[in-house]
Amino acid sequence: MNISKQKKHLASLIIVSVFATITAGSAIAVNDAPLTENWAPSEWGADDKAGSVNRTTPEMVLKATKLVKRGKVATLGKVYQQDAPAFGSRGWRMIIPGLPTGGPFGPQELVYNDEYLATEIGQIGTQFDGPGHIGVSTSKGMFYYNGRYLEDADVSTYGLGSLGVEHVANKGFVCRGVLLDATALRGVEQVPVPKESKRGDPGIITDDDVKEMVKRQGLGSINEGDCVFLYTGHGNEWHPSLWDTFSAEEKGNRIARFNSGSPGFGISACDYLASRKIILWGGDTWPTEAVPGENAQPFECHIKMMTKRGIWNLENLDLSQLVADKVHEFLFVWSPLKMKGATGSPGNPVALY
Repeated sequence: MNISKQKKHLASLIIVSVFATITAGSAIAVNDAPLTENWAPSEWGADDKAGSVNRTTPEMVLKATKLVKRGKVATLGKVYQQDAPAFGSRGWRMIIPGLPTGGPFGPQELVYNDEYLATEIGQIGTQFDGPGHIGVSTSKGMFYYNGRYLEDADVSTYGLGSLGVEHVANKGFVCRGVLLDATALRGVEQVPVPKESKRGDPGIITDDDVKEMVKRQGLGSINEGDCVFLYTGHGNEWHPSLWDTFSAEEKGNRIARFNSGSPGFGISACDYLASRKIILWGGDTWPTEAVPGENAQPFECHIKMMTKRGIWNLENLDLSQLVADKVHEFLFVWSPLKMKGATGSPGNPVALY
């Protein structure tokens, strides 16, 4: 057995051991902050299923359209393909069965192709994290946005009911997009992965860093209804245009670096953005937030932004054209796919400027 197989075997034994311990009746740790701090109902009421996108007003949309001045368009989604980096064991596999799948038909001999896709459709590549993605284990059950639980009657393995992404998709995002360039702030081509879980690590973007980027970039302020995105350069490990030119070995090295951790927002930055009442946050990395972050808790921004406040996250964006064109504010347009009960959504957001 080679070293790689030995590691996988050991990991499997650990998982089986942990599962056996839990099923034997040992206590599962809980965090009751969502209950004691009254994370629900949200400010939009107990029936709300969409979160902060509710802040959008016609006036905000009309104001955002005025940011289109050059008539340029940048698509911000990355290519979905089998050898792209993915978190954990997630993967993308698409096949075209038949070649052609059907036909020929009729006197003009029509043929057609279909595809078959096997993947985590809401949590792969450029991905939108919806209401059913991140929760907290509490003494009352697995708590999600606006006081819903995985134990609720409408939640099953075939769909998350009131936590489904389609409830956000019914509204969609049309907003002022704000791009924060952390590479310019740090004076580097690529912000490093954090080495320590503490404020001051160059890979962790703090509230003060956000304020400084806003000042340097002449953005005035981050406002209610904005969609805010962070460019770190780390996404260029999964290069948006050169990926298919790399050898298998180079891709493997880049995937390892890409998944080794991530520069990004620390919890202080996320709390600050939430105080500005933004409706969406995102970036060019797989989590958008720093891994490791400012505190020991992993993915703390995910918890405090999404589970607590309903401010959703858009990951693995290609922000390279905006950076090249030195565009820091733009009209942003995006909506998740209306997939009933899904945890999130793939897609190809658009920036117009």
